[in-house]
Amino acid sequence: MSAVAFGRRGLLAAGGTLAAAPLARPGIARAEGAAKRVRFTLDWAFQGPNSYALLGRDKGFFREEGIDLALSRGFGSGRVPVDVAAGTFDMGQGDINPTLKFMAENPSSGLVAVAVAADRSGLCVTAKGDGPIRLPKDLEGRVLCAPDIDAGRQLFPAFARAAGIDMKRTEWLTVRAELREPMLLQGRADAITGIVTSTALSLKALGLDLPQQRILFYRDHGLDLYATCYLTTRDYLAREPGAVRGMLRALFRSLSYTYRHPEEAIAALVKAEPLSEAPIELERYRFNAEQHLVTENVLRNGLSSVDPARLGRGIRAVEEAFGLPPRLRPEDVYTDAYLPPREMRML
Repeated sequence: MSAVAFGRRGLLAAGGTLAAAPLARPGIARAEGAAKRVRFTLDWAFQGPNSYALLGRDKGFFREEGIDLALSRGFGSGRVPVDVAAGTFDMGQGDINPTLKFMAENPSSGLVAVAVAADRSGLCVTAKGDGPIRLPKDLEGRVLCAPDIDAGRQLFPAFARAAGIDMKRTEWLTVRAELREPMLLQGRADAITGIVTSTALSLKALGLDLPQQRILFYRDHGLDLYATCYLTTRDYLAREPGAVRGMLRALFRSLSYTYRHPEEAIAALVKAEPLSEAPIELERYRFNAEQHLVTENVLRNGLSSVDPARLGRGIRAVEEAFGLPPRLRPEDVYTDAYLPPREMRML
């Protein structure tokens, strides 16, 4: 079964003819009148990995699609599906796995992923490299620390199940995002969870370099998950199919341009956030590209080349980890009907 088939059938089964809507041409919204304002939230702060959106905005990629982009920083992937479903934002960027949990628990939310921007998950647990935690089982009897909206924390039960960790033997501290890495450095927590591109470079900036970190990737212990996706609701798709198509064209154009010109993206980041340290954020961006974006699948087939079987395994892992009934199917949660052509999705 092809990705195209499952994506379009999922939307048609939802009770609409969304996939049959005519393709919008670049700039069509602007040509017909005022640019369409789209409220878009990122998953985290304006840092290196998200600099692509700032650069695309500054270079006019969104304006050329007839989009008046209202771009907001995020506060964790666990919050993105909540805010998009509530209508606070029209579209959002977040880790697909907390989104799957939210969809399973809220089947009437109307959420749908319209693209997958990161082919490989960077969810991880991080401890000090010279400490006693070397394997996942070593987390038993330890104190872990993260915000409750952190994707790594929300998916820890799935990691624990896959890696054979007894969840009852772990203790959790809930902290604000900016306190997570200091808690590990101060010895007040034995390990932290998060997205590696956030935790690893933040720890390095605080003095704990990469070789001094013990990083346990969820993907190395039975969780072959997709990562960042672009979300909206079926209601918004029905009302603004052209805006969604325009947003995806501009987002993928921004991603691929930034991959070829990362220094320009970091300059756009420093312009928006003057306190940003350009060398650290450039390293963070490159680390993010290495860990999340660049895979054999992406180099061969382009971004958002989703395998239904792999997505289905990720869905099952999330549902089983949280004791949820097997409710979701790949076609329920993802559609590729609004993607730009493959050549526009090549890095």
